[in-house]
Amino acid sequence: SQWITGEAARADGHAWRARACTLLTGSGTVADDDPRLDVRGIATPRQPTLVVADSRLALSPQARLFQPKRPVWVYTAVTDPARHADLAERGAQVTALPDAQGKVDLEAMLRDLARREVNELHVEAGHRLHGALLRAGLADELLVYLAPRLLGPGRGMAALGPLQALAEGVALEFGPAEAVGNDLRLLARVK
Repeated sequence: SQWITGEAARADGHAWRARACTLLTGSGTVADDDPRLDVRGIATPRQPTLVVADSRLALSPQARLFQPKRPVWVYTAVTDPARHADLAERGAQVTALPDAQGKVDLEAMLRDLARREVNELHVEAGHRLHGALLRAGLADELLVYLAPRLLGPGRGMAALGPLQALAEGVALEFGPAEAVGNDLRLLARVK
């Protein structure tokens, strides 16, 4: 089975997607899961714009995320006219915003998204992008679904790196915790 959470939590997640004007994911999530990352199963007047952080411009033009008709903005750290053209044929707008480490400059990406009038960015990504956003102080809150099942080692929620002291962790303030079907939804603001 590909689902960890139940149907009610998945529907709730789609409602959160629908309220955001833009969704952000990373190229690793696209490569690993090939998600559509669209709103399904609930009424919505429009699909949110999709943003992909893809430092190496490895995104496949055949990825399922291109199936729903909506804007797709790809931020990368490299300039490759052939790859840009392949993605542009699928309707993607590619913007190169490298940082000094050869990754996407996340702060510059968020400034560009603000310029494009993005006022709520919903992130559904893997542990590397989540960790990078948290380490850089670029996340406001966390929306976490907890299923009543332990699965083993898996991957962490956010790659924050080794910490030398407890104070180096990301401080959170818990908001409401609600049962959604058999799952639990936690909302926490970053302090």
